[in-house]
This record gives sequence, structure tokens and C-alpha cells, in this order.
Amino acid sequence: MPGAVILGAGPGLGRAIARRFAREGLSISLIARNRATVESVAATLADLEAPVLGLSADCTDESALRTALEKTYAAFGVPEVVVYNAAIIQADTVGELSVSDHLDAWAVNVVGAHTAAAQVIPKMTRSGSGTFLVTGGMPAPKREYVSLSLGKAGLRTLVDLLDQEYLSAGIHVAAVTVDGPIAPGTAFDPDDIAEHYWTLHSQPRELWQREIVHTENSMPPSRLRY
Repeated sequence: MPGAVILGAGPGLGRAIARRFAREGLSISLIARNRATVESVAATLADLEAPVLGLSADCTDESALRTALEKTYAAFGVPEVVVYNAAIIQADTVGELSVSDHLDAWAVNVVGAHTAAAQVIPKMTRSGSGTFLVTGGMPAPKREYVSLSLGKAGLRTLVDLLDQEYLSAGIHVAAVTVDGPIAPGTAFDPDDIAEHYWTLHSQPRELWQREIVHTENSMPPSRLRY
């Protein structure tokens, strides 16, 4: 049963995205670096009775990520939708991080998304449909978040490049850009933000968007019309 793959399936937004797709009856594959995290998130989906597969893999390890994705295909088939939600979120200023630290952040924030897309989108194209979504952020760079600003700019460019490459093959590539700190009960409640991922995945092709930006002044998703 084809479904959704969540890369970076943590207890906040990753969990909320998984629950949103599970509510629609999709099978859910959860992938995160920490096995305990995956198991914890999987447990929160039990009430929805969706088929769930939990896997641990570091998104910067190409071999491990490929192996994890292959396991999701074996369990549920080529997914309808893949969400790349992994990121290193840290405060740092110009010159503060070492070259190695910048490369580590770039590997998670951008390269992991490229690796996942290169693995799964060609499989989607064989059926002529599929959705690849990323969690964006920093619509404007902030000097106190240098590595994250660079990473989210790179991720936005990756979305554009993937759209250029695969739009004609029927693949919807898009970003949900979160312009603020995610926290339950705030304007950046993860359950509200997760609604945008379903909106992008379920849009008819003639209405496809490449980005939805969630800001402090965003209307509640239940009132949004795209």
C-alpha cells in the first residue's frame, strides 16, 4: 500500500506530518537517525490504525538512507509522498563555526534532501505521479543563524531545480517554509503547519504550488483556500 515517507521523523513537526497523512489512510514510513525517536513517534500513531514502519538512518549516510528507503518500498511500494524534514537548527554567526561544522550542517540541511530525491523521485516517475516535499525556513536570512540561513536558501534552490527536472514527469516538488519557531499552542503549532503538507500533496495539478509560507500571521489552515 503506497503511502508517505517522513525523513526527519521527530516528535514535533515530523510527528504532526505523519499523523496528518495517516488520517487520510496512507501507510507511514518513519525515518530518523535515532531509533528511540522513531519508536516514540510510531507509538503516537497507534490510535489511527495506519500501517507504520519505523527505520533508523542518518540522512547524511547515502548507503544507510538508500537501504532505509528500499525497505519502505519493500513494505509498502513506491511512496505517494516523501517529506524531507531533517535539519540542524542552531544559532551561529559569521565566522563562529569551523569549516567542518558548516559542512556537517550543509550535509543535513541540503545534501540529505538531494540524496533522498535522487533515490526516490525516479521511481515515482515510472508511475507518472508523486510528491516530494521539504521543510523550508528562513525566507529572509538572519545574521544570528548563518548556517541555517545558508542551508534553507540551498534547499529552496534544490526545490526549484527538482521542479525543473521532474515537473513534466508529473512530480510535484514543493516546500513548506516555516517563518518562526515551531511550538504547540502558538502561531507555529506543528499540527497547523502539517496541514500545509497535505494541501500540497492533494492539490490538483493545475493548482500546484512550489511553496507555502507559514508566518505568525497565517490564517488557521482550516480557513485557508488554495
